[in-house]
Amino acid sequence: MGEESGDVGILDALGDEEARRLLASVSERPRSAKDLATEHDLSLPTVYRRLELLIDTGLASSQMFVTEEGGHYKVYEASFRRAVVDLDDGEYGVRLGEGDGAAEPVGADAGDD
Repeated sequence: MGEESGDVGILDALGDEEARRLLASVSERPRSAKDLATEHDLSLPTVYRRLELLIDTGLASSQMFVTEEGGHYKVYEASFRRAVVDLDDGEYGVRLGEGDGAAEPVGADAGDD
């Protein structure tokens, strides 16, 4: 993975199929890396790399839990519900937020002209 940050990093993360699959899963409910690896038939190192990418770009977050036996584990969840991409003078901008509902499909109002 590159060390992209900001808006381009977000777009790169969303362009990664495995990262998108994991992000979709953690948007449904928080999950552990082990659960994600099993669910998506991926190796744990692959899952951890993609989760790191999602966290570094602000698309996901993690929370640590401690078991009664003293062990610990993290669960991961999506940290946004809506993304808006703008293109202005050759520069991309991405806004993440909770949103008021589903994003409109690309070209939804294209026929209104």
